Amino acid sequence: MELFWWLLTMVLFAVGLIGAVLPVIPGTTIILAAAVIHRIMLGAEKSIGWWSIGLLVLLTLATYALDFLSGYYGAKYFGATKWGTFGAIIGAIVGLFFGIIGLFVGPVIGAMVGEFIAGKKMIAAGRAGWGSLLGNLGGMAGKLLIALAMITLFLVSVPSPF
Repeated sequence: MELFWWLLTMVLFAVGLIGAVLPVIPGTTIILAAAVIHRIMLGAEKSIGWWSIGLLVLLTLATYALDFLSGYYGAKYFGATKWGTFGAIIGAIVGLFFGIIGLFVGPVIGAMVGEFIAGKKMIAAGRAGWGSLLGNLGGMAGKLLIALAMITLFLVSVPSPF
């Protein structure tokens, strides 16, 4: 039965890694859930400790903060006004309802609309939108690194089943 829980954990880790790249799937949350399920089903002597799970919770929360802040600071770095950065955040929230494309296009359109509201020209609005897109891509790369770190922490902390 122990091998079943290991297999389930590894499958959930794989789904979590995919979710770290695809914004529709909550990747790090799935990785955290896999670690908690492993702990509950196999017990303290064969699984991860509660301190490690606490660290995994903090890393999961960090990825959610990274999601929202990456688009904001990406737009800000490329010269967006507060209207543009606010638009990027609103665009990201609205984009959630339009699937994967909406998650990439929403912040860009939001930043551009915000810049137009602030009275900026097309070039400045385009820069803000470009910054938002680059920020989101950077956030995605950061989430993937954190997801890999979470899986590594789990594998280092847990005794081998063999």
